[in-house]
Amino acid sequence: MDTKPTEIGSSKMFGGYNKRYKHFSPTLGCSMNFHVYFPPSPSASHKFPVLYWLSGLTCTDENFIIKSGAQRVASSEGIALIAPDTSPRGLNVEGEADSWDFGVGAGFYVNAKQEKWKNWRMYDYVVKELPKLLSDNFPQLETSKASISGHSMGGHGALTIYLKNLDKYKSVSAFAPIVNPINCAWGQKAFTNYLGGSKSDWEEYDATSLIAKFHDLSATILIDQGGDDKFLHDQLLPHKFEEACRSANVPLLLRLQAGYDHSYYFISTFIDDHIRHHAQALRLP
Repeated sequence: MDTKPTEIGSSKMFGGYNKRYKHFSPTLGCSMNFHVYFPPSPSASHKFPVLYWLSGLTCTDENFIIKSGAQRVASSEGIALIAPDTSPRGLNVEGEADSWDFGVGAGFYVNAKQEKWKNWRMYDYVVKELPKLLSDNFPQLETSKASISGHSMGGHGALTIYLKNLDKYKSVSAFAPIVNPINCAWGQKAFTNYLGGSKSDWEEYDATSLIAKFHDLSATILIDQGGDDKFLHDQLLPHKFEEACRSANVPLLLRLQAGYDHSYYFISTFIDDHIRHHAQALRLP
């Protein structure tokens, strides 16, 4: 099985290229797809910093690339966009596709501890395997300069991965993230099945719990949240994260955007601000 990426699609956009790849993932035990948007290159030797985008429940590696419009500013800022899938696929584990909020398309960016779900190791895939794969196979990517962002379940992934790996990412942002999964139905269902009953294991993947461990984080965390998001009050709980950041003296820019929902219409409206937020951090030495 070929662990090296094979190109399976290419489309020109804003002078650069959206390219889709597949490879066999030893971490997940299955074939995986991911997208890279390569901006137009000023020279053959030029290296681009990277921004990882983690998508939400039910999404694949395609949603962000097709719907967000992020490529326009990524092109002008010279940032490569990396969009992995949201879970292992094709393993045919019993029950993996029984619901939209667990299993296939719902990896929650954790390393599962329960034997049945042992292949669900999206945390290691995003943090370890994918960066090494990119570094080994794409000399035009400067993977040592990376930032991370995401939406909903992917916003949860971006925040927790950033907080647990401050040496690996220059900045973080999120759209409508699940910031306190231990206290919402989506998170409780996923964590019970993937991680088991230990609340301390759950807290390791909960941004609101993790932020308490960090004092005087210097980089500002950017979060946009739609005011008319139907999941705002029962699943997303941004005020919990806001309180935790205030207590830990962590700089947070939480913007409640009136009238916006949970969709890519919302994301595409504000994505330029997020790309520029990361571009600024990625330009720092």
